[in-house]
Amino acid sequence: MSVTTTSEIPAPLQRPHVEEHPEGKRLAILTLTALGVVFGDIGTSTLYSIKDAFKSSYGLAPDPQNIFGLLSLVFWALILIVSVKYVGFILRADNRGAGGVYALLALIIESGRRVDRPSRWRGVLILLGLFGGAFLYGDGIITPAISVLGAIEGLEIYRADLRNYVVPISFGIIALLFYFQHHGTARIGGTFAWIMLAWFFSIAVLGIRGILLHPDILASMNPLHGFTFFAAHPVKSFAVLGAVVLVVTGGEALYADMGHFGRRPIRVAWFALVLPSLLLNYFGQGALLLAQPTAIENPFYLLAPSWWVMPQLVISTLAAVVASQALISGAFSLTQQAVQLGYSPRVTIVHTSKTEAGQIYIPEVNVALAVGTLMLVLIYKDSTALGQMYGVAVTGTMAITNLLFFTIARQRFGWSAFQAGAFLAFFSVIDLSLFLANLRKAESGGWVPLAIAAAVLVMMSTWKRGRMLLRDILTERSLPFEDLVASLEQGKTVRVPGTAVFLTSESEGTPVVLLHHLKHNKVLHEQVLLLSIIGKEVPEVSPADRVSIEKLPLGFWRVKAYYGFMETPNVELLRYRCAEAGIKTRRLDTTYYLGREQLIPKSGGGMQRWRKKLFALMARNSRSATEFFGIPPNRVVELGAQIEF
Repeated sequence: MSVTTTSEIPAPLQRPHVEEHPEGKRLAILTLTALGVVFGDIGTSTLYSIKDAFKSSYGLAPDPQNIFGLLSLVFWALILIVSVKYVGFILRADNRGAGGVYALLALIIESGRRVDRPSRWRGVLILLGLFGGAFLYGDGIITPAISVLGAIEGLEIYRADLRNYVVPISFGIIALLFYFQHHGTARIGGTFAWIMLAWFFSIAVLGIRGILLHPDILASMNPLHGFTFFAAHPVKSFAVLGAVVLVVTGGEALYADMGHFGRRPIRVAWFALVLPSLLLNYFGQGALLLAQPTAIENPFYLLAPSWWVMPQLVISTLAAVVASQALISGAFSLTQQAVQLGYSPRVTIVHTSKTEAGQIYIPEVNVALAVGTLMLVLIYKDSTALGQMYGVAVTGTMAITNLLFFTIARQRFGWSAFQAGAFLAFFSVIDLSLFLANLRKAESGGWVPLAIAAAVLVMMSTWKRGRMLLRDILTERSLPFEDLVASLEQGKTVRVPGTAVFLTSESEGTPVVLLHHLKHNKVLHEQVLLLSIIGKEVPEVSPADRVSIEKLPLGFWRVKAYYGFMETPNVELLRYRCAEAGIKTRRLDTTYYLGREQLIPKSGGGMQRWRKKLFALMARNSRSATEFFGIPPNRVVELGAQIEF
């Protein structure tokens, strides 16, 4: 008889329900909250974007023609890429409320399984989707470095003799930020919105102050200034696109964070506050340069009166921390999704909130990001130098998003080939131009995000391919369940009291770990659960569809548990669900059997040997199934086997 009681059942973590059409007070709350999570990266671009555009390597003087031309490019980049493309179109392509490159990728994988036929084009799209996700890890390393450095560089404007303290202070702030990640953001997350509200208000006021110096700067909204700029400097203007892209960094975050707030609050925040504040500040910086070209040293801080520089520095630093936190948290979520989609080995996923499923911490990712970010601070030392590498990752992801959206628009929205093709052609011209302009930075730092993305892509594709090869080998070693039943009916196997749970990646047949157990121990429990954890290409699986239970002969049950790519499995919770369905278990009489394979790479077999060695290394360092699946460690038996592959 089951001894499960309601008080024993741990409460499942809840993900906030996102309304499709929030209104009134609820819309205001969601909009304010989104402000503190979604817009930090794109908001803090004002710290360094204009300064970067006029650095010496571009060879552009801050004269009126160049200032008007640059501001025209900035204005239309924000309008076309962020307002039209992302806010207007891309936000529509949600995967049951979730957004981001991997949400699009999951939709494409799901559609491929639905039609049940191989497609080379779909394989290319999946590879590109993985590459787009991999680019975001480079973003997660660069954003904290460039944002915090850009903020602390205000010390140079406050007092020139403080210049030597910029790097040490930035290093310390970033180190503390990563150190406290394991505490989560539950306690301080509510303050992020107010910090960003103060930030956007302050940059808008400073922008207005600058515009009053030269109100004619508003004429830069005329696209003719951009065309004139290109005509006057055909080579230099293309190169300066590498700086223009800095103003739209963070545009992808609008889409990636849609699952937390819904599209309407994000759109309201963008058009009501974020976009106007950004444009006012950029125009203000341009007007300041018209009046005072020497202000190119740091036009953002020089917009402020001297008495406001230090308060603005504090606000800027807090905003930079918020922007960094958003990218770090995004990297954690991205990794969780990769694990559930089968493109990453198991990692340590710590839930930092008792009520919010989306607040997680992954130590392995945190260490990698911290080391990478701190190295960038020590090597490059200022935001202008870091601007050399920033943009490659962003534009790469944007270009890939175009292709994925094209496919979804055709399959899901029913767009005609002409409509989808027009969208793809128009925005690909823009995004690929920005991407190619940023590739010019490859030798001076742009190679860093490319190298990070390539390394992540190799590991993800190797893990997926390796798991497929291993699955084929285990399937060959398995046994049809009917043959197992026939063997057990002969009565030669001793049955002992209790319940055995055999975890298997296969939802049919007999698990190899069960065959090993019978071979070595010669006994079997009276009740046996064949448990399969199955990932679905959706963010979350509803509680009603979580578990499928099939009663089999001789005390066997086949249990299939389904999880979305934003969820973490928990076997103990599944045991309680089984009890509700009539499978009586006792915690102290339940034993979990897991397989642990020792992989021996060999030549041939569908994958290069070096990749097989990499897969074996990743498998050895993968988090144990006991920890990842929430299995009581004192109830686990692991059975090892050597496998040549």
